[in-house]
Amino acid sequence: MSEEKIPKNTGDDDHTEKDLAVETTNNKVKFEIYGEEMIEKRVKSSGNSGGVYLPPNWVGHKVKIIRTD
Repeated sequence: MSEEKIPKNTGDDDHTEKDLAVETTNNKVKFEIYGEEMIEKRVKSSGNSGGVYLPPNWVGHKVKIIRTD
């Protein structure tokens, strides 16, 4: 996990890689995201994977998940 991961521009917005990965400090990347709401939760085990439950009114909306630790 020593490799730094910087998101690639997918072409579906007007942001560049420089806009998305603003600053790197202590092997962490700073993101600047514009959105409607934010919920902070801990991922829980779900079978062979992990999951986070979100409010039902978020169903059908696009979300972005960022691991912070």
